[in-house]
Formats: sequence, structure tokens, C-alpha cells
Amino acid sequence: MPAAPARGPAPPPGTAPLLLHVFPTFAIGGAQVRFAALANRFGGRWRHAIVALDGRADCAERLEPGVAFAVLPSPVGPGDGPLRFRRIRGFLHRLAPAVIITSNWGAIEWAAANLIPPRIRHLHTEDGFGPDEAGGQKPRRVLFRRLVLRRSTVALPSLTLLKAARETWRLPGERLHYIPNGLDLARFHPEGPRATLAPPGDGPVIGTVARLRAEKNLARLLRTAALLHRDGLAFRLVVIGDGPEEEALKALAAALGIGGITRFAGHVPDPAAAYRAMDVFALSSDTEQMPFSVMEAMATGLPVASTDVGDVAAMLGAESRPFLAPKDDRALAAALRPLLAEAPLRHRLGAANRARAEAAYDQEAMFQAYARLIDG
Repeated sequence: MPAAPARGPAPPPGTAPLLLHVFPTFAIGGAQVRFAALANRFGGRWRHAIVALDGRADCAERLEPGVAFAVLPSPVGPGDGPLRFRRIRGFLHRLAPAVIITSNWGAIEWAAANLIPPRIRHLHTEDGFGPDEAGGQKPRRVLFRRLVLRRSTVALPSLTLLKAARETWRLPGERLHYIPNGLDLARFHPEGPRATLAPPGDGPVIGTVARLRAEKNLARLLRTAALLHRDGLAFRLVVIGDGPEEEALKALAAALGIGGITRFAGHVPDPAAAYRAMDVFALSSDTEQMPFSVMEAMATGLPVASTDVGDVAAMLGAESRPFLAPKDDRALAAALRPLLAEAPLRHRLGAANRARAEAAYDQEAMFQAYARLIDG
């Protein structure tokens, strides 16, 4: 998908404090969706300058008209070498934001450039690891985080990441803030419009929502679906999202003999209606922290079958934990099989997940926690 055009070449005018947000990408993803929800909640409280380092700004479509923002080009390019930090520092000096907010490892060099005095107040948000760290953190990155973030405020949405920040990165405890993700429970209520996304056929609909990237391991979900299909179970599969692996995954579905019961629905701007079209939500990732997709599925009243990654076990109630699986095709198939076979089980688990979402994941607590950090 091509990058969305910038709304303007300069920061939005006004007197509200200017926040600079630096994302590795501003395509649709958990951190980006959270920012959009936060900006929409507080409207004119702040102005926002957004730098997407890969040039993609798809998530700008989620910002409401009352949000003052501009998507700005990055001052650095892939060939800038040692000039990168100087150019970032010059950009920060010219823009003079009240706060710089960086997202994940991909924006860490902006945090490093900000160490040069005079420093701008800095909030770093860390949401997880990419495919190159799915099997463990790289020592060089651990050391760099330890050095660069020691004087920054760091927000972490998962207990797994909080432990890493304390014990592995060895950041000062007073700098760390655990803020669980939250969402609009009314928007993802089980009752509401339903999208028509599933391919024709019989049986319940397994759905997933993810960027089609290596660490999400959608290939595992396709192989799992092929195992269930060979066992004679009737179902359909819907994959919502886009990404670099889309064509390879389509080819794999065809090769596995499940092309006819699988639909790749692509990017869906508002997925709430899409969740309501599902009967079971599946997550097949190799690495996660506190995935928004699982929260959204829970809020929609869906049962969840997932690889046991990140905080997923803590997010789900005790009744749903038997449907967590190791990172193995057959184990995930075993978790899905009873959910496909037993409608009463699906309904009971879905109702329990909705109740847990209402108790634990209302977004207002998340909004207020981030606002306190941003306002200092």
C-alpha cells in the first residue's frame, strides 16, 4: 500500500503544546492505533507532529477532524551515515516540541540524538520485538537501550516488557510505567453491524487480524487450518490485514488445499464489524506483548485460541487458558478443534471474555495514565 500523503509540510498552528511522535511506521498497528485513540480522546489538548520513518501514514485515517496534526518527512535517509544524529538534532532544534515520543527500537536513534543538550522531555513507548528478536533480545540492542533510555520516561503495556526493562535493560525503576492497553468497549460490543467477509461455505468462521509480517507467523495458522480441514471439520478462515507476506501466504493457502475456504480480506479501516463476523479468533504469532487484536476479540465476545506468547495468558481468564498452545501447528489445531465443534463452548467463553474486557481493559484508564506522562 502506498504511503498516505502528509496533511501538511509544517507543524499544525496553535498554542497547544506540540508533541513530536516518531514511529518506525505509521501504518496500522497496535502502537499507532493506541496513539490515534489517545489523540482523538483529548482533541485540542495537544498538537501533533508525526514522523513515519518508512514514509507510511495509513493510520492518519483514524485521526478525527478535531485533532491538530501534520505528518512530516523524516530528516534522515538510508544513506546518511554519521550525519544522521546531526540531522535529527537539527530537526528537533527547529521544531522545538514540548515532548518527543518515540516508539519501539526502530525510533531509538531519535532518543539517542536527544541526549545532546539541551534535551527535550522524552517519553519512549516499547510495544514488543520484531522477527529478528523473536527468539531473544540482541545484546547490542540491550546495551543501547540501557544507555540511551536511562534518563527517559518509558511506558510499557505488558508485564513481559516491564520485566525486560527492569531486569535486562536495567533501567531505573522510577522511570518505568506499566500502562496496560485499553480500548473502546462500546465500539467493539458484540451487538452491532456485521461485515460480510467469509468465503462461501459452511461451518464457523475462524478469523485473525494482523499485519502480514514474519513474526505474526500466519503461515502457522494456514498449516493449522489445513490440518483441521483434513480432519473433516467444516469451517472458513478470514485473514484481515496486509503486509509484505500477503502474496506468499495466498500461495501457501492454495498449496495446502484451503484456498477455497480462506479469504484474505486486506486492510479494514474499522475492524469492529469484521470481528462480529467471526465465531473464533485465532492468534498464531511467534512474539507478542499485549496484542490489541486479542483485546478487541475479547470485547467482541469471541473465544480465543492462541499461541502462548507475551501477556496473552494473563489477558485471558482461567476458563480460556486451556486454549493456549505452544508454537506448534498441531498444538494450535488441538486448541481450535473443540471451539469449532461446540457452539455452546464458543458462546460461554466469548461471554466470559467480554466480561473480562469490561473489567480490565476500558481505555479511559489508559488515556489518563498516558496524559499524566505527557503533561509531566
